[in-house]
Amino acid sequence: MTPAIMFLGTGSDVGKSIAATAFCRIFKRRGYKVAPFKAQNMSNNSYVTVEGGEIGRAQVAQAEAAGVLPSVHMNPILLKPSSEQGSQVILQGKVFGQMEAFDYHDHKPELKKVVMESYARLASEYEMIVLEGAGSCCEMNLKKNDLVNFPMAMSAEAPCILVADIDRGGVFAQIIGSYQLMTRREKELTLGFLINKFRGDPRLFSSGIEYIEKKTGKPVLGLVPFYRDIHIDSEDSVAVEEHNRPSKAVGPKTVNIAVLRLPAISNFTDLETVEREPDVILNYLFRPQELSGDYDLLILPGTKNVMEDTVWLAETGWKEAVQGFAEKGARVLGICGGYQLLGRSIKDPLGIESGRKEVGALNLLPVETILEKEKVVRKVTGVCLSNGKRVTGYEIHMGRSDIVNRHGSAFLKIHVPGKHVGWEDGCTVDGGRIAGVYVHGILDTSGFRGNLLNDIRRGKGLGERVPKQGRMARFHQYDRLADHFEAHCDIERIIDLI
Repeated sequence: MTPAIMFLGTGSDVGKSIAATAFCRIFKRRGYKVAPFKAQNMSNNSYVTVEGGEIGRAQVAQAEAAGVLPSVHMNPILLKPSSEQGSQVILQGKVFGQMEAFDYHDHKPELKKVVMESYARLASEYEMIVLEGAGSCCEMNLKKNDLVNFPMAMSAEAPCILVADIDRGGVFAQIIGSYQLMTRREKELTLGFLINKFRGDPRLFSSGIEYIEKKTGKPVLGLVPFYRDIHIDSEDSVAVEEHNRPSKAVGPKTVNIAVLRLPAISNFTDLETVEREPDVILNYLFRPQELSGDYDLLILPGTKNVMEDTVWLAETGWKEAVQGFAEKGARVLGICGGYQLLGRSIKDPLGIESGRKEVGALNLLPVETILEKEKVVRKVTGVCLSNGKRVTGYEIHMGRSDIVNRHGSAFLKIHVPGKHVGWEDGCTVDGGRIAGVYVHGILDTSGFRGNLLNDIRRGKGLGERVPKQGRMARFHQYDRLADHFEAHCDIERIIDLI
C-alpha cells in the first residue's frame, strides 16, 4: 500500500483539516509527491476542480498545500446540507441525488466502492496520501455505517493521529475517552495524539502530557499553539456562527461591509479576500436590526436552499430591512444564491430544493429564477460590463435567472477558459449600485475588488488603495502553517512511525 497517514478527531472543528493541510505542505517540502483524501465530507463550501466537479473546500486547500491540482477523487463524496435532515449528495464531483440522512445509509455499500475506487486511483499516482476523518472518530451510534474514519484507515492501512482541541476545554476527556472507546485494532492504528489550539506556556502542560501518555500508552506528538495570523480557507460554516464572529466597530474611516448570515449559507470563502483588506470591516449580521446606515455595502452570499431562505427572509423581518437599506441608496451585491434572492421570484417546479413551487424574493433586481434539474458546475473568466475589469471564478448552481425588463442590464460577459463562446451573466441596476452574479470568487480578482472598494472610498472621501495580492497570497500561508506545525510537532518521529 502507498504510505499514508490519517488525521482523526475527537469531534468536529478540532483541527483535523488544518493538521492535514499542514502535513500536506510538510511532506511536499520533504520531497514527497503527496495528495489529500477525505472519503466523505459535509460542507456547503465547495469548489470546482479541473475535471469540472465539486469537492469540499478543505481538500482544495490541502491539494494546494501539497502543490497539486484539486481532483474529485480527493473527496469522492460531498454532502451539501439543504435542510435539518437532508443533503444533496455529490459523488465524484457530480450530483448523485437528494437524500434524507436515514436513506443515505442504505447506499453505503455502493458508495464504499466508489470511495475505494477514488483512493486506489490516488494511491497509484502519489507517493504519500494524507487522509482526513470526519467529526468524532468514536461516535458509537454511527460506527456501523462509518466509511470515513477508522474503516477507511483500515482499508488504506493508514496509521492515525487523533486531534483534540484544548481551547474548548475537556482535552483529557476528549483524548482518553475517545481512546477507551476504540477497538483493539483501532488502538493499534493510532500512533498518538496532537493537541491543537493551546494557549499559554507549554511548560505548564508537561504534566498533562505525562498523564495522557500514562493513561493511553501512546505519545503526544504535538502541542500546537493557537494562532490568529495564518489565513487558511475555512470549510465549515461554524466559522461564521455568531459566537465565532463578534461584530467589529464600523466608522467613517473604514469600508464597512455587512454580510447577511443566511441559514443555509454556502461558499462564504467568497468574502475572505475582501475581509483581509486593511481598511475593511466585514461583519456577519444575524438580526435585521443590526443592518444600519453605517454600512457601505450589503452582501448576500450563496445559499444551499434558496427557496426556504427566501421564506426565512420574510418571516424574520430581513426582507423589509434589506429593501429599506437599498431604498436609502446603499449598495447591495448578491452572489449565486444571493443573486437569486435579489430578484422578483424563484420557481422550483421540480421540487429540487423545496415543496414550494414559487416564492416571492426581494424584488431589488428585475430577475426571475427557475431551479432546474441539471446543476451548472464550471470555471469561468471574463469581464465586468460595468467597469471593464477582468474577472475569474466558478459557478455552482441549480437555477437559471433571466432579466425580465429593460431596467436591468447584464453585469458580466464570461466564458469557460479556453473556449471562445461566451454569455452574459448577472444583473445590475442603478449604475451598479445593486447587482447580482452567479460567479463565486469574483471578489478574489484584485482589479474587480479594488475598483469596488475604491468606489466606496471615494464616496466617503477616503484615499484610494491598491488592492492586496488576493488569493495568490494563500500559497505563502501554507508555508507559514507548515512552519507552525513543524515547530511544535515531532515531525521526524511521526515520519518514522509511518
